[in-house]
Formats: sequence, structure tokens, C-alpha cells
Amino acid sequence: MKQKKQYKLVIFDMDGTLLDGRTIYVFAEIKGFTNKLSAIFDSSKQPYEKSIEIAKLLNGMQYQELLDIFKKIPLQEHVETVISYLREKQIKTALVTDGYQRFANDLKRRLSLDYAFGNRLSIVNQLVTGDLLYSNRSLQPSSDGYIYSINKRSVLDFLCMTLDISNNEVIAVGDAPVDIDMLEAAGVGIAYKAPMDVQNHANIATDDLREILHHFGGGLNGYETGRDIYIA
Repeated sequence: MKQKKQYKLVIFDMDGTLLDGRTIYVFAEIKGFTNKLSAIFDSSKQPYEKSIEIAKLLNGMQYQELLDIFKKIPLQEHVETVISYLREKQIKTALVTDGYQRFANDLKRRLSLDYAFGNRLSIVNQLVTGDLLYSNRSLQPSSDGYIYSINKRSVLDFLCMTLDISNNEVIAVGDAPVDIDMLEAAGVGIAYKAPMDVQNHANIATDDLREILHHFGGGLNGYETGRDIYIA
């Protein structure tokens, strides 16, 4: 039987991974800027430049209204079960998003996560100004050559340094190209409900977040299974 590794941190993407939906798309649908959002996504600009342009679409909106909308985005199935199990096992948890820090902070609080990382959306007198302080200030490119508003590999490395652990002691979970470097850097990268181009860079592809529990001895129903860890 293979010896189970001792993982000490699980780091999650937010939109499409912890949340069953994507924050900016939900905002766009409710606030009526879906066409403008699509035009930005369809442009040839770098991803971080798109993030800057997208933030401008929120100019003048009430932060509290957006927060109320955000809180209604449902969680993915089994999120609370998985997070509760990890907390019981005293495993550190983090979310990292190319969305907005304020909303990530709200989800962090609701799920009792340890860390949250995102981009800073400027808000003055409870109104969104449309200005964005993106996390990847050095414009560090990812391995795919694109420059994202947040470099998730850098966040993973920062947490490893903070917690005095190695990358091999981390499980990373994500579903999008921005997550690829994070998935590759972790001891186990899990592509969750992800397209094939993301799955190809992960150790495991799944549509059930309870897959994470196998790496701590927990089964799909929360019971001990003794199943060996495997790396694809």
C-alpha cells in the first residue's frame, strides 16, 4: 500500500469551483451589461487588461447591491461538507480568484476559510469607482504566455512560505486557464468541472469536490475508506 502524503493546505479557485456560477456574469445579467462584457472577453487584449476594462463596467454601482447579488450565487455541491471536513482535520484552506477581494472576503467568512486573495476594486462612499488594483502588479506571465490579473502560482508560493510548507504538501482545485500554473505547482492539482485544456494540466479531473477527501482518508460519504492516494 502506498503511504499517504500529509497535505497541509487546500487552495481553491472561487468562480466555478466554490461557487456554482461566475460573479461577473451574474452581475452582468442582473445589471444589464452582458453584451459589453462579452465584447471585452472577445477582444484580443491580455487577460489582465480585460479585467481592468471589466471593472469599469461597474462604475457607479452600489457596492451593497452587488454584495447582496453575490451572496445569492449558490455554492457548488458538497462545498460545505468538504470545507467542514478539512477544518475538522485542521487543514488550512484558501481561495484565490481573478475576481474581487471584497467578495472573496465575504465567501471566506461564510465558509470559515483561512485565506482569500483577489483583486482590489475601488469603492468610495459605497459606490464602485470602476478602478481596479490588480494583484499581479509585476505583470508576471503564466506558463501559457498570458498575463492574468492575479498570478495564482505566486499566491500558492506565498502561502507555502507563510505556512513553512512545500508545494508538495498543497492540493489545488480549479477549472480555468488562469488556474493551470497553480494546478501544476501543487502536490495534487484537481481540475473540477474543467474543460479538457485545463484537465490536461491536472493530476485528477473530477466533477465531485468530495474527491479531495480521499487524500485525507475520507470517502465520498465522509467515512474512512483507506483508499490509496494516486497521482495521474
